[in-house]
Amino acid sequence: MFTGIITDVGTVAELEQQGDLRARIRTGYNTSGIDIGASIASDGVCLTVIALGDDWYDVQVSAETVGKTNLDAWAVGRRVNLERALKVGDELGGHIVSGHVDGVAEVVAMVDEGDSTRVTLRAPEELARFIAPKGSVALNGTSLTVNEVEGCDFGINFIPHTKEVTTWGDVAVGDRINLEIDTLARYVARLKDMS
Repeated sequence: MFTGIITDVGTVAELEQQGDLRARIRTGYNTSGIDIGASIASDGVCLTVIALGDDWYDVQVSAETVGKTNLDAWAVGRRVNLERALKVGDELGGHIVSGHVDGVAEVVAMVDEGDSTRVTLRAPEELARFIAPKGSVALNGTSLTVNEVEGCDFGINFIPHTKEVTTWGDVAVGDRINLEIDTLARYVARLKDMS
């Protein structure tokens, strides 16, 4: 489990197709405190550490994960949002995030509003019903509050701090973004469908 509070921005250092995709991610984390088998959310995707170095870790990404996320667009040099798994007693500053991406949204508009940036994204139709104004979503692993919803489009406001400490300062119209809907919304919809 994660909180959606990004604690490092890593860089894809190597990519190798070995049956599955193997990626090396350079990080500012103290890797001596990371175990083989640990989960690290990388752009919102929960990935398992399979090897470690002084300033990097390797993950193996299945074809299923590549096909359901934006990891097919990863290239050497790409910056990625990182978050270590939640520990009991950690501050829960965002919302409960599983690292299981539900689909990919597309950035369809961006407008500066003062120092902040309003980003409009388009969710896949089958996921749009789970997104509500003032609800939570995780986008590329970042816990965010939805401002407004119109059909499949929804708006998020990014303050300067968020743009500086995550990859959101790099985003552009047309970018594909990993979308994880709020777990609570998923269960409420399931219960409603069953009644």
